[in-house]
Amino acid sequence: MDEAFKPLLQLLDRTAALVAVYDSFDRLRFANSAFRATFFLDPDASPLWSEIIRRNFEAGRGTAIRTDDIEAWLTSTQARRGKVGFRAYETDLLDGRWLWMMETVQPDGWMLCIASDITGLRADSRALRQDLDVATKASHTDELTGIANRRFVNARVAEMLERPGRSGIHGCLCLLDLDNFKALNDRLGHQQGDLVLRDFAARIVPMLRRGDCFGRVGGEEFVLVLPRTIPEQAFLIVERMLGVIRAARPLVDRPDVGYTFSAGIAAVESGDTAASLFGRADKALYAAKMSGRNRIHSFGSETALTATAM
Repeated sequence: MDEAFKPLLQLLDRTAALVAVYDSFDRLRFANSAFRATFFLDPDASPLWSEIIRRNFEAGRGTAIRTDDIEAWLTSTQARRGKVGFRAYETDLLDGRWLWMMETVQPDGWMLCIASDITGLRADSRALRQDLDVATKASHTDELTGIANRRFVNARVAEMLERPGRSGIHGCLCLLDLDNFKALNDRLGHQQGDLVLRDFAARIVPMLRRGDCFGRVGGEEFVLVLPRTIPEQAFLIVERMLGVIRAARPLVDRPDVGYTFSAGIAAVESGDTAASLFGRADKALYAAKMSGRNRIHSFGSETALTATAM
């Protein structure tokens, strides 16, 4: 370690504020003593954020999470976590403390988290601010799947159009549509169809990078925003997702039922608007559907992933 950094690390370790750094895959890379004590982490442990939450939830400690389904809660929260450059919010702990948490995200996806203990502030003021945070979260969340909704996705698309990466690459937009979903709904019923939609969301969210955004925009239609990503990389990312979904069997009482999706990819071009970008991605999606479904098509490319439909 560079000797010049030792005084800084010593200061961070002595402060009462909670300080942590996560990488672009949401793995803990640094945490001071206050953070590790609060979330019950060994000195050298480097778990994923989801692992920290899951372990403490199961042990009845750490962050106060009001849910009966921790996996659904994680899917919903991870769909929005770290998708904006800065966020500040309040959270309470099961030991009675309240924290004011600030998250700052770099363009490369690394996140700095700093939290202060605000337990001494008036309870009515805390409750009002937490109610506001809950309302904001609800306005950005798809009610059925728990992932981002159209409003949240559109905001991330606007950011991608406005902010190219260091290499000047804005990124790609991908439209994902479940294949033959209406037929599945008609055959098995809407309740089973809803289970498939939730399964799709739950399988895709853990595969996202920090800067990626995945949301449901209606029915069986989903959008994947991939900032600072070239089309070839986007194709590989979605191809991996398609492989995972092909193997999925989401219905416990119907292990014979699987599903697939088709995808259209469009890269941001000079002068693009959200409408023009969505338009090209929609044309690519249509090409994938017309080619037999269960595959990916990139706009402007003759290359598409060919697969045997299920």
